[in-house]
This record gives sequence, C-alpha cells and structure tokens, in this order.
Amino acid sequence: MTRSGLIGRATLVGSIMLLSACASGRGGSIPYGVSNFGAPDGPKVVKADQGYKLTPLDKVTVMVFGAPDLSQDYSVDQSGGLTMPLVGRVDAVGLTTSDLAAVIARRLNEKYLRDPNVTVALKESASQVVTIDGSVKQPGVFAITNNSLTLVQAIAIAHGPDELANPHRVAIFRMINGKRSAAAFDLTKIRRGEEQDPTVYPGDTIIVDGSGLKSAQRGLLQSVPLAAIFLAL
Repeated sequence: MTRSGLIGRATLVGSIMLLSACASGRGGSIPYGVSNFGAPDGPKVVKADQGYKLTPLDKVTVMVFGAPDLSQDYSVDQSGGLTMPLVGRVDAVGLTTSDLAAVIARRLNEKYLRDPNVTVALKESASQVVTIDGSVKQPGVFAITNNSLTLVQAIAIAHGPDELANPHRVAIFRMINGKRSAAAFDLTKIRRGEEQDPTVYPGDTIIVDGSGLKSAQRGLLQSVPLAAIFLAL
C-alpha cells in the first residue's frame, strides 16, 4: 500500500474512532439533571376555520354530495397521508380542510364524478402526539393517550434504541414559557433505577444520540442550538 493510501486509511480509522468515542458517553451542551424542566406551555387552540393545517394522526370527516360510500371519517397516517376510495393517497399534512376538499374534488372530477361537491371538516386534532427521532428502531410521530407517559415508555413506543444508539445521551425538547428548552437524560441510569424517569408531554420531541445519525438529521440538529449535544465531537 502506498504512503498516501496508508495516510488516507489512518484518517478514516481515526474519524471512526473519534465518532464512536464521542457517541458512547454523556457530555454535550444540553444540561443533565435540570431541576426546572417542567411541564410545557399549554396547547394553542386553533379552530379549523382559522386556517388550521392538518398534522399526522388528525381525523377528518369527508362529505361528498351524492356519494354516501365516500362520505365518512378518514385519518391522516403517521407519514402524513390520507387514503380514500377512488381518490387514492393524498399528502394531507400542511393542508387546510378547504385545501384537502379541493384536492379530493379535483381527483374525483378527473375520472368519476362531474363537478363533485366536497366538504371536509376536522373531527379530531392529534394534539396528543410526541416526536421520537434519532437512533431508534422506528422513528416517527406517535399519538399518546396516557398523560403519565415516561421517557422509557416513549422510547419503547419507537421499538427501543437501535444498535448504534448512545443511551447515555437522550434529549427532550419542549416549549416552556414561550422558549424552546431542552434537557438531557441518561437512559441507562434511568433503567437501572439510578435516576428518575422523566415525564413526557404531548408536543415533546425526543432525540436519541447515536453514531448512525444521518447527515440530514445532523443538519436538522444543527439548526437548533441546544441540540449541539449530538454534534460536539
């Protein structure tokens, strides 16, 4: 092997060792043991006629005049899609109910109904959700019905940490007094009973550190100053 090849390989190995070392302990800029990391701000009530935009797990009532088989309740899935007969899948997240009605009417008009009269009303808002991301086996947005959900239980909903996770660095982000706040927790110590298992509230975002975080995830974390815990290599 040439000298340049040896140098290149050594650099690669060194980078991997550095990443592994930094993704195996606590550290980082997000504080541990935050005493005032309490409940988040209360949810803002937004009426559907005030431009409410649909989110994952919302439920809507679709009414298609003259088509009772199509007129029923539909749910937005965790990936943001809503599926109904003849219409197929619609990317519903970010749309208002009026926007969604227009999309459904347009698709029905293309093949099945002439100038259909479609209305969509919000039936249930999925305000009771948490986002779990990072080094977990099934990241996503999850509905929660238990107001006493803990961090360990929340991670279990995402099928637990993956094989590249660093359980010593798990961060919870939430809005407190109008500001984005964060605190770090050691999942290993919590499981051993050495530290308290914190409460997870609707609207929280949980990120599990790990050496397998994708570049896109790291870019997202860089946009949040408090998330530097995962980037302080």
